[in-house]
Amino acid sequence: MKKGIHPEVYRAIVRCNCGAEFETLSTKKELRVDVCIECHPIFGGKQRETWDSEGRIERYYRRYGKK
Repeated sequence: MKKGIHPEVYRAIVRCNCGAEFETLSTKKELRVDVCIECHPIFGGKQRETWDSEGRIERYYRRYGKK
């Protein structure tokens, strides 16, 4: 690598609006984000998926009264 052209790399603290903090490498010393893996419903694994608990066919039968 050429000297003097690359930015400094720091151990950065990432702070989310939900209060979660974690450490990563960045060219900035501190980062603030709106959404992180702790508070995002899909990426955090906290999303409730109803189509997994019951099948689509059973849901169709229940909705339209078919047997």
